[in-house]
Amino acid sequence: MEKVHVIILASGKGRRLGNQIPKQFLKLAGKTIVEHTVEVFEKHPQIDEITIVVPQQYRYLLEEILLRNSFSKVKRVLNGGKSRKESSFIGLSALDDEDKVLIHDAVRPFVCNRIIDDCLSALNHYEAVDVAIPTSDTIIQIDHRHFIKDIPNRNKLKRGQTPQAFKVGLIKQAHILSMDDGFDNVTDDCGLVLKYQLADVFVVSGEEINIKITYKEDLYLADRLFQLSSNTEYGNINLLDIKNKVIAVFGGSNGIGREIVDLAKKYGAKVYSFSRNNGVDVTDYCKIKEVLNEIFLRESKIDYIVNTAGILNIGSIESRDIDDITYEINVNYLGAINVIKAGIQYLEMSNGAFLLFTSSSYTRGRSLYSTYSSTKAAIVNLVQGINEEFSINKNIRINAINPERTNTLMRIRNFGNEPEESLLDPFKVAEISLQTLLSKISGQVIDVRK
Repeated sequence: MEKVHVIILASGKGRRLGNQIPKQFLKLAGKTIVEHTVEVFEKHPQIDEITIVVPQQYRYLLEEILLRNSFSKVKRVLNGGKSRKESSFIGLSALDDEDKVLIHDAVRPFVCNRIIDDCLSALNHYEAVDVAIPTSDTIIQIDHRHFIKDIPNRNKLKRGQTPQAFKVGLIKQAHILSMDDGFDNVTDDCGLVLKYQLADVFVVSGEEINIKITYKEDLYLADRLFQLSSNTEYGNINLLDIKNKVIAVFGGSNGIGREIVDLAKKYGAKVYSFSRNNGVDVTDYCKIKEVLNEIFLRESKIDYIVNTAGILNIGSIESRDIDDITYEINVNYLGAINVIKAGIQYLEMSNGAFLLFTSSSYTRGRSLYSTYSSTKAAIVNLVQGINEEFSINKNIRINAINPERTNTLMRIRNFGNEPEESLLDPFKVAEISLQTLLSKISGQVIDVRK
């Protein structure tokens, strides 16, 4: 019976990125890049088997990844060759000629099901399929002196992506022919098919988001793309699933925290709300430990811990009192650390999740709000760093909600009356917060917009 294979080429050294380990093993959004890529094909219903080709000296890193995941479709891990072409043939050599294969770069983690579907559909009619997008830039051809030789019509030019799809027997034949005549001047597998005129290559549409992570700038872009993609992941989550979950909310007496408490209770969760109004200050680590222990003794579990506690004070560093500055930092930043450290033991037992809150001001410091904005930037770094720590040996998730200007008492106290239609409804923030807790995402900053 014909099978559909995927060969994931993870054998690059990543020298252009300048890291000590290859780029496919760098972490983004709580997972290595290659993990994200494998996960896409693992979840696709038409993919039968996955083969991963890696550098021999970094094979142990991939084996660690496989040990902490349940990738049932990964059937082979093969040591790569000296070139992309050689690594591709190593993967192909393990497959039967009558099967179909997708060959994909490990560092393209944003490949989507639509592209995969289109490739497999095209393989029903063609023996070779490429993926490409239109070029928005003018392409120039230069001579050996670096003068422009030609400017091709860009309407006929496209930028190639992966996966590329083939009948296994055809692409194997192309590789064997290239080895026989020593042809190595090729950057992808479709180039070999064209070189030996073995078949026409049909092109399906790729997507701009299907980027290849090559340079340092690509890492920053990819990180943001993961954030944007995670913002849609919670959309299909039913809040009825939060019934009987045990949730501790710090900062639950006002604003977003109160909305979370009320909404979670409405859907049947067992919610415990804490704030300075009932004697719990997040700057007091011992008190946080005490109330979490009380919840656990009563409920025998804690599923989720949310920290919305925060304060916002205005003033320049020069004009503000040092005690006032210190307390704002302690509440906004140290408070989050206190909540996390005190809660780890409980969420480890429940495979639960933390949820913190940042602000749109985290991306750039604001005059008169420098302390506040810097603590919110620290929250983002805290979430990312701790998520990496958790990913090693703890099944705990952690994310940060980043709401835009929200209609809360804290905002009114600091900015006065504003047009209500210009502010985000805290109910919407609460709804997305609960959906994020129920989701599988981790290490993300979830933007909430009107």
